[in-house]
Amino acid sequence: ISSLSSSGDPEHLPELPPGDEQRLQRAALHLQQKLILREWLREYRMQHHYQRLLAVEVASLEDVYWLEDSRASKILGKDWQLWSTARQGLPTSKAQLDALKAQLWSTVVKSSQHQDAWTWGGMLVVSVSVAGLVTLAAMTQPSLAPEARHSLLQYVTGKYLLPANCRVQWDWKDPAHVGGTMCFVVRFFQRNGQPYPICDTDQFFVEVTEGTRKVVTISELGSSTDPNNANIAKVKFTVRTAGQYNISVLIGASHIAGSPFVRNFLPGAIDPRRSRFIRPASTLICCASSPTLMHIEPRDEFGNACIFEQSDEALQGYRVAIYDLHGVSVEKLQNAIVFSYDSVNSRVSVTALFPEPTCLKASISYRDQQLPNGDFDIIVLSSSDTTLVHKNIASRKHNICYEAKLLSIYGTTKSKPRKVMCYVGPKQVTIKEMILKFIPKRIATFRLCPSTKFHFLPHLVTQLHGPVFIIDDGAQPRIELASKDRNIIAATFTHFLLKNIGGSETFKDKQDFFYHEVRKFHASYYHEKMALKVNREKILESSMKATKGFSVSDWCGNFEVTFQGEQGIDWGGLRREWFELVCSALFDSRSGLFCTFHDKHQALVHPNPTRPSHLKLKYFEFAGKIVGKCLFESSLGGSYRQLVRARFSRSFLAQLIGLRVHYKYFEQDDPDLYLSKIKYILDTDLDGTDALELYFVEDVYDTSGQLIKSIELIPNGARTRVTNATKNQYLDALAQQRLCNSVKDEVDSFLKGLNAIIPDNLLSIFDENELELLMCGTGEYSITDFKSHHIANGNSAEFRRVLAWFWAAVSNFSQTEMARLLQFTTGCSQLPPGGFQELNPQFQITAAPTFGNLPTAHTCFNQLCLPDYESYEQFEKSLLLAISEGSEGFGMV
Repeated sequence: ISSLSSSGDPEHLPELPPGDEQRLQRAALHLQQKLILREWLREYRMQHHYQRLLAVEVASLEDVYWLEDSRASKILGKDWQLWSTARQGLPTSKAQLDALKAQLWSTVVKSSQHQDAWTWGGMLVVSVSVAGLVTLAAMTQPSLAPEARHSLLQYVTGKYLLPANCRVQWDWKDPAHVGGTMCFVVRFFQRNGQPYPICDTDQFFVEVTEGTRKVVTISELGSSTDPNNANIAKVKFTVRTAGQYNISVLIGASHIAGSPFVRNFLPGAIDPRRSRFIRPASTLICCASSPTLMHIEPRDEFGNACIFEQSDEALQGYRVAIYDLHGVSVEKLQNAIVFSYDSVNSRVSVTALFPEPTCLKASISYRDQQLPNGDFDIIVLSSSDTTLVHKNIASRKHNICYEAKLLSIYGTTKSKPRKVMCYVGPKQVTIKEMILKFIPKRIATFRLCPSTKFHFLPHLVTQLHGPVFIIDDGAQPRIELASKDRNIIAATFTHFLLKNIGGSETFKDKQDFFYHEVRKFHASYYHEKMALKVNREKILESSMKATKGFSVSDWCGNFEVTFQGEQGIDWGGLRREWFELVCSALFDSRSGLFCTFHDKHQALVHPNPTRPSHLKLKYFEFAGKIVGKCLFESSLGGSYRQLVRARFSRSFLAQLIGLRVHYKYFEQDDPDLYLSKIKYILDTDLDGTDALELYFVEDVYDTSGQLIKSIELIPNGARTRVTNATKNQYLDALAQQRLCNSVKDEVDSFLKGLNAIIPDNLLSIFDENELELLMCGTGEYSITDFKSHHIANGNSAEFRRVLAWFWAAVSNFSQTEMARLLQFTTGCSQLPPGGFQELNPQFQITAAPTFGNLPTAHTCFNQLCLPDYESYEQFEKSLLLAISEGSEGFGMV
């Protein structure tokens, strides 16, 4: 055997049965991994722990990552600190780990006196020689190894599964369209050409990938009813993403004939709900006789970019409607907007070309259904006005102003329009009136942000003061003006706005711009490690104490969290858990700092106007800093991304960006009050003889229902009765009192902390719904999204069975259970704005080398480890127990 090992070459050996060959390869690989682990331990003078580690199933460098700290400390004793240092020095990427293993293996080989004996060829030949001798002995002494004689008989007669003889039958024609569950059949044959009855022990494995994304498959082996189909396997998978799919069909490590296969899937039909109309702003600014280009990105129902063989096919179904400000269709301009197909970028180009200056409204639809973002205003400027607007934008002076007439303000129409000056700058629009013709008096100021809207009204012949427009920012009373320079004012405002928000009003572009500006704002501060030691039992108080003296640069540091009395090294998992616990302590309604308007699980939280006396305003300032810290961390991207675990009321979010609070916020913030009172008032005739007597007063009660006080919503409100004409005014005043005025100090303190880290002008580029998406991510969990964006590590039949059980269990999870699963695996119950696709690292599901134990997780790597189980019921019970009882504490890494 020794001489054979030194001269043998596995390529020259006779062909072995695939099962025997694979067993030999696995044994050799297992031995190599053990030797590498022993060499790594030797380099850190821990080789005396080698046998102890093998006893707890740590047999490779990969296993070192997953050994929990609590178990490691018991095994290593006084060498625990040395172990911790050594593990920290391990690479974080697979490529670097492979390089380290190669280096360690080289050391193993060089230190051996028989170098050649440790080559792959040598180890394989040794194994083959031993197996051959045993088989030869078994032929003469069957009692020694009857199984070996049977294997040799199979080899001679060809009665064993041969991957090269297996065939695939596809149930669809290539290419197919996305949207269906695809099925193909694999037929298994022996080397002698006879059908081979496939079973779980044959290591049949299918891997379907689209790019770097793995697609979950379900395999059904054989047939319980038809013995003639014992040699087939049906493989099913669902296709939602268009593109090229690689389908690998393997038996053990060997591909069957033709594998890997390539199959192409095309996008489905255009879905106008998912298609995107790309325009720079809500108002399109054009120059007369000059083309302006926009785009439509056609998408199918799954969001795939649609492709077309012919340009005519791509343009069918689109329609543009152009109206004047009276809402009357302008037939002569219907051809001013034309469509063409851009095959290079797979999109439809929309070119607008208007012959003369005007102001219009337009709508773009597909098969009579308006596209998202497809309703917009159009301002067409003359060439001279276009030059003037560009000059305004390039000017460094902030005194760009135009004369206008004030027609109405605070809902009151002026009997005689007053002359005012409209100043447009890069930060705001200001309306001023000149007293005695030279003393400016400010009437209104509107911030330059997307919430500030220009509304264009039709110009009547009787109006002598020029075209009419309204400015409304949702935070203060709208103002109605008339000016012959209306279009120039609006165009200058629009260009300044686009410059402020990065050139686009889509959420993704605004989010990218926001992150870029936050990084730029804090560029002078280094993201250095900041040690933070806190008490888990008193998480809020200890965290506030630990950060009490922090400067802005400290808040921009990389927090390295340690929990008092607990072991564990913060590789990111502890930091994320700390954020989760602090947010829970701050924003959970049971803490008293924030409250809900009704007792339901999905209730939104709002600053508590009756908070306990010990919760001072400094708690709200700290809460603002925590939210600002989360936004700053998210701007750094990757594994630093941190979401706020909270569901804030819409009215609170509106106040953070300076929007006016009105009664419509009750519908989401306090649905019980909306249905019982607000909707009743809206639907009731308050002018009737038997109508409800309602006054501009808000009664405040304590928890026992006793009247505490009455607050007048307007001056002399106790004697001012609400009528049909004033019901909206009453409801808005009620919203101001309940949602805004009652928590003014709390909101101001929160903003003080938030704006210490995040400039307020950056937050104002979002509306309240976008702000929640930015801070908290999405609260909805899509199983389809989950299945499309995860990594499954393991290819054994047992793991595939458990993985199928996992998807079956998760498909039946409630939103709460999904949140617990995320908390257990990633350290955070919220998803990033882009869902599972934006998790970094990606969600991993890995086979654990145990049986019947509870699932475990490694939050630093977003990894869920699933053991094997005897039944689905046992698996589901263990998974629910793990995510319910194990979602906190450092059993995770």
